Amino acid sequence: MTRIALGLAYDGAPWQGWQTQPGGRTVQDQLEAALATFLTQPVSTICAGRTDTGVHALGQVVHLDTPVERRMESWVRGLNALLPASIRVQWARQVDSEFHARFSARSRSYLYLLRSNRVASPILHGKVGWTHRHLDLELMLRAASFLVGEHDFSAFRSSECQAASPVRRLEALDIAQHGDFFIFSFRANAFLHHMVRNLMGALVEVGKGKYDPTWMSDLLAMRDRRRAPATFPAAGLYLARVIYPDTYALPTLTEQQALLSHLGVLN
Repeated sequence: MTRIALGLAYDGAPWQGWQTQPGGRTVQDQLEAALATFLTQPVSTICAGRTDTGVHALGQVVHLDTPVERRMESWVRGLNALLPASIRVQWARQVDSEFHARFSARSRSYLYLLRSNRVASPILHGKVGWTHRHLDLELMLRAASFLVGEHDFSAFRSSECQAASPVRRLEALDIAQHGDFFIFSFRANAFLHHMVRNLMGALVEVGKGKYDPTWMSDLLAMRDRRRAPATFPAAGLYLARVIYPDTYALPTLTEQQALLSHLGVLN
């Protein structure tokens, strides 16, 4: 058996998340259907991070085991010919049997792309979050500083989260502004269910001037999801990058490079 790692990008809007469901309207269902045709036999896949309905990916990583031999470029071209236009294989690599798309990952990065303008863009609908309110970058950066590090993120955890512990290590949280666009970059060892979208809800409230940046520290201390703002929409959220040990030599782009390669609107 050969273990293959695939890098995927997809538009999450048409799909009910990553994980397979009976109706078949998920990214995993579409990928495994294409693989079954490409390899002439069924195969199961394991991903680096399960994305929810409407969440996109720039750098999802998947692994699978197969006895079938194919050239690496054939994996890319062959699968893309069988996949819907909203899902594309970016690269393929043969990896050793110890590689695991989920457990070998050192960290994961998400981007949230938010547009602040009095009118929403119909062109960017489904790809970018939106608020009609002015946002103060400095206030949000100050609020973000309270979140970096290892914390109990119970206040930002979905009630449906199945993780054994609410403690996560947020390694970095950066915010950059480009005109009307704000790019929020989150990197952590792992994320809780809806964690990024819940953090976004709180950061935007601070950016509007509704709360002082120190309120973020208060929310962490209270550990109560009911005290934090509503979950922010999925539209602007992207699984941007999964980082593995260098020994695997997998292709990688920085989060910003990955975003700009797919969304030329920011160039």
